[in-house]
Amino acid sequence: MMSNSFINIRRKLHEIPELGFEETKTQQYLLTYIESLPQQYLTIDTWKTGIFVKVAGSAPSKVVAYRADIDGLPMVEETNLSFKSTHEGKMHGCGHDFHMSIALGVLTYFAENQPKESLLFIFQPAEEGPGGAKPMLESDYLKNNRPDRIIALHIAPEYPVGTVATKEGLLFANTSELFIDFKGKGGHAAYPHTANDMVVASSHFVTQLQSIVARNINPLDSAVVTIGKISGGTKQNIIAENARVEGTLRTLSMSSMHNVKKRIASLVKGIEEGFDCCATIDFGANYCQVYNNEAITRQFMNFVESRKCTELIECKEAMTGEDFGYFLAEIPGFMFWLGVNSEHGLHSGKLNPDEEAIPFAIGLVVDYFKSL
Repeated sequence: MMSNSFINIRRKLHEIPELGFEETKTQQYLLTYIESLPQQYLTIDTWKTGIFVKVAGSAPSKVVAYRADIDGLPMVEETNLSFKSTHEGKMHGCGHDFHMSIALGVLTYFAENQPKESLLFIFQPAEEGPGGAKPMLESDYLKNNRPDRIIALHIAPEYPVGTVATKEGLLFANTSELFIDFKGKGGHAAYPHTANDMVVASSHFVTQLQSIVARNINPLDSAVVTIGKISGGTKQNIIAENARVEGTLRTLSMSSMHNVKKRIASLVKGIEEGFDCCATIDFGANYCQVYNNEAITRQFMNFVESRKCTELIECKEAMTGEDFGYFLAEIPGFMFWLGVNSEHGLHSGKLNPDEEAIPFAIGLVVDYFKSL
């Protein structure tokens, strides 16, 4: 198994990032490669733009699943790589090209070397939105072929190659999108008393929003409320009839997520009353927490510690969102961070992970599956 071939695969995939449930080129590329492998132990199925590949074990006592997400982000790539994105305004800015190439490397090994336990490779669409894990779990395929254990990895730019970071229990936060549209009455800037200004209304709302974490969340818990985009109005001398705020919510507990949403609804109602306007709230895609099974994760951590040239870091939980949490809510397993040593972080247009992490990760996961 030549490591360079999977680095080349990563580069090919990096050139064709596609958004959630639009990954047609990506799916075809993956299928073409998978169908080129020895088929003696493989069974291939598709679901929307995703793929399931079952590898029959020689003496299976369980089915172990490995999930790789396949979608890109709606962002402009700012690298000068020779293999930069050819899809304008789209980029694999979260490392899913790495995730796919690593999964293909592991799959290639076991297509050529039958595993003892049966393996299920899940190539999942739409992790970045609107969320592919939950509907994939509800698919007929997974209802009839539920694995006994599931694992996944995510690249971590802040760690060096050769490093694995994870922890038992809570790893990633509960997350929710937030979209609020305010509608009032537009008018001429010279006659503000005849209009209801939605730029002013939305600005008051954003200011009040900051009180939620400071005054409504237990300080021993954690929550983040971020507004990343505000838009409203049409011209500098026209009072805005409409305004829209877009943001994200992140909490370490479901109860805090419920409280944050409840307080947002109350604040919006107050804005409607105070500014004589109407508002609609859309919480968009919601991802549940990534909670690592304690026993299985500890077993993996012990395995990592036993490997030469591999550093294990027991990390802290993060406010990162990942819809892999839906898998872990129903199937015991874990996710871990894979060090890729990039100066620029996730969701940066300049993200440039070290490709030496690909053969390292392939070897790590292959050895882990062989140890089960």
